[in-house]
Amino acid sequence: CLGNKSFLLLLSIYLFPAKSYRFNMSSGCPYGWSHFNQRCFVYIPRSMSWAQAERNCLSMGAHLASVHSSSEYHHILKLTGDHGYKETWIGGTDASEENVWLWSDGTPFHYTHWCPGEPNNTDKQDCLQMNYDSKCWDDMQCYANRPSVCAKKISKHQG
Repeated sequence: CLGNKSFLLLLSIYLFPAKSYRFNMSSGCPYGWSHFNQRCFVYIPRSMSWAQAERNCLSMGAHLASVHSSSEYHHILKLTGDHGYKETWIGGTDASEENVWLWSDGTPFHYTHWCPGEPNNTDKQDCLQMNYDSKCWDDMQCYANRPSVCAKKISKHQG
């Protein structure tokens, strides 16, 4: 009796591998993530500090989203708008040196979409939030709680 159960368990693992549930096979992105420009993006509705949000992204093999073009910016803007939140963390920070903005994923910080008069570092604002309502970026205190957007490269291990 136990042998039959073991056989059925092994058969189900072989016929229904876990990766088929975790990845959207057509895009290479995990289930629930959106595919855009060879990366996967996901909106995280839970409000966290910037550092907590980055750690949360890291736990999923991602970073807070970096933005490298207007089209990427508008893709992320749509993700935030679809969820009804105005301010959302993405991966920019100038905490290590004022006005030297870096992406948490280490990619070059060339594209920007700052709101007029931003970044202004009011009250030590060192982290980047997207402001959907104003459709631009703003620097904000890193301890503020915000939802976030994570991004990662498309997995090469799709099964």
